[in-house]
Amino acid sequence: MVYGIIGVGAIAEAIVEGLCSVDVGAPAIVLSPRNAEIAADLEQRYASVTVAEDNQAVIDRCSVVILAVRPQDAAAALKDLVFPKERPVISLLARTPLAQLSSLVAPATKIARAIPLPPVRTRSGITPVFPAGGEAKALFETLGSAVELPSEESFEAFATASATVAAHFAYLNTIAGWLAAQNVPQDAASRYMAAVFAGVAGSLQDEKPDFERLAKDHATPGGINEAFLAALTKAGVFDKVKDGLDELAAKTSLS
Repeated sequence: MVYGIIGVGAIAEAIVEGLCSVDVGAPAIVLSPRNAEIAADLEQRYASVTVAEDNQAVIDRCSVVILAVRPQDAAAALKDLVFPKERPVISLLARTPLAQLSSLVAPATKIARAIPLPPVRTRSGITPVFPAGGEAKALFETLGSAVELPSEESFEAFATASATVAAHFAYLNTIAGWLAAQNVPQDAASRYMAAVFAGVAGSLQDEKPDFERLAKDHATPGGINEAFLAALTKAGVFDKVKDGLDELAAKTSLS
């Protein structure tokens, strides 16, 4: 298996590091020259990685193509490239349905979509893929596990849910900022909040995490966690989260 990656950003880098983090048996990987600094660094670090002279060379030298460019750059990056009809293509492009991808990589017909996140770097990612099976499942099972979805609509729902990561860190930043406003040094405030949430993150490693139970477990009756949760609930914060997801889903709807 030879993987060719067009677009070498943070997620592509994480995929390469995950694939190459084995003592023996790392697959051959051909990178596009896009983002030359990251590509050159990966080539220098891993014997199985090479940087191609251009995007067409990536396609020509690989057995599976991974598209990792930004959605807004896809048309320009893929223009005039020749994709063999039977060459499998795995797209990491957000908001780019199969129908649109088909026109970008024609005449290739074996197209899949995936939503890898940074944990693929440590082979602990859980990556939604659509359609089920094929090269996308095989790749992301290697990098943790693959969630095979029954429809492109369900795939888009996963994509919408994954858009909440930045808001999570903004939430922590707000709390750390409040702490700093109470005459706590900013560094101490940030390190404390990072330690608090990193500490409780271990409880999310269960095979079937129960978020409702975890919330109750941390909300001691009459305690401050319960009081803060009640304040946010009364203010409609969690309803706003659902509203935001609905709004984003509507914007990216396939219909």
